[in-house]
Amino acid sequence: MKLKSLLQIGTLSVFASFLASPNAATTVRVGLSQPTYSFIPFDVGLKSGVCKSPDVEYQKTVFSGSAQLHQALTADSVDIGLGAGPEMGFLSKGAPEKAIAAMSDAPEDLALVVLKDSGINQIADLKGKRISMSTKGSLTEWAAGELMLQQGWGKDGMKMIPLGSFSAQTAALKTKQIDGMIVEAGTAGRLEEEGSSKTLLKFGKVVPKFHIHVMYATNKLITSNPDATKKFLKCWFDGLDYMKTHKTESVKIASETLNMSVDLSGKLYDSLMPHFNYSGKFDAQALEVISQSLVDTGIMSTKQNLSKYYTEEFLPKR
Repeated sequence: MKLKSLLQIGTLSVFASFLASPNAATTVRVGLSQPTYSFIPFDVGLKSGVCKSPDVEYQKTVFSGSAQLHQALTADSVDIGLGAGPEMGFLSKGAPEKAIAAMSDAPEDLALVVLKDSGINQIADLKGKRISMSTKGSLTEWAAGELMLQQGWGKDGMKMIPLGSFSAQTAALKTKQIDGMIVEAGTAGRLEEEGSSKTLLKFGKVVPKFHIHVMYATNKLITSNPDATKKFLKCWFDGLDYMKTHKTESVKIASETLNMSVDLSGKLYDSLMPHFNYSGKFDAQALEVISQSLVDTGIMSTKQNLSKYYTEEFLPKR
């Protein structure tokens, strides 16, 4: 075949390939510290189609705790992390990331659960009782400490026992090795549904000024692809806005995503929707409380101004 013909075929082939393969969408890898209702606006946004974008795709990974999430952010295995407010302590230790939005405020997603037949019927009954938490230095330990101080019991008013996963804590509760446990609201609701336990309190009233959940982004993503950072935040808030006006659809998506009953999903919707942060902006008082919590749990030796660890520049105008 003549050289001219080969060049023509080659040119046509490249042109056809260009038409058939437009620029690939940017993939944003999103990590969740745990499966919780407070992170469901992301799934609602995707599954409802309100945050669908032709040039951005999202890849979700669910971890089993904040340490794993921030290890993945540090290792560049994920770009965006949905976690807890006190995880800003990782940033103070040099984690290459920034907080980019406050997702929810008062910790209504954190509950203290006891057995239904325990005889514990009010907060005063908790004094001296054995209460489990995830780990030493965790948000659950700090929340329990705040409750004890408010009740005037001192820091040893309840015996705090670190037991790790929710499943380990649940097993200990059911075998009466502990008297109560501090878990996320979905786990508390499931235990109530099966009839074994009851929720004695939610920590939203114990710590009304707080950012229970915060969104993080790697410095790499912020620097190299600020547009993707903005688009993810738009996706989150579009999902949240959709939830406000589409309860039935949102409850169904959450039920399927978290493998819970529609009834429980509806109860969590009613309980948690008022506590989402609809602007994404950080509150100075809430950050003060978080900073103190990091000192109380030994993560930081002294209180710090946390403003250097967050940015609001990517938040959509609301």
